[in-house]
Amino acid sequence: MNEEDYSDYDYDSEYYNYDSGDATDTQVTKDCNGNELKDGDSVTLTQDLKVKGTSVNLKRGTLIKNIRLTDDPEEVECHAEKVKNLVLKTKFLKKH
Repeated sequence: MNEEDYSDYDYDSEYYNYDSGDATDTQVTKDCNGNELKDGDSVTLTQDLKVKGTSVNLKRGTLIKNIRLTDDPEEVECHAEKVKNLVLKTKFLKKH
């Protein structure tokens, strides 16, 4: 094929617009039930979790207060009973 064969294609059409800048602004952090989480919410653990690097086990039903959202919509930062600066996956959390 020559360059002339491609002259009929419109590469500037909306189908080739790969601008993903708007996608990062609309990311919503959700818990395991699909409820939207916001900064300062309280959540409950849905299962026992072993905290890496410590001997602490967080039990199912533990209440975590005042969470902070991160850039990743699947993770939140928080403080637990004995552990500070903890990052938890949202799939293990339920909004309280």
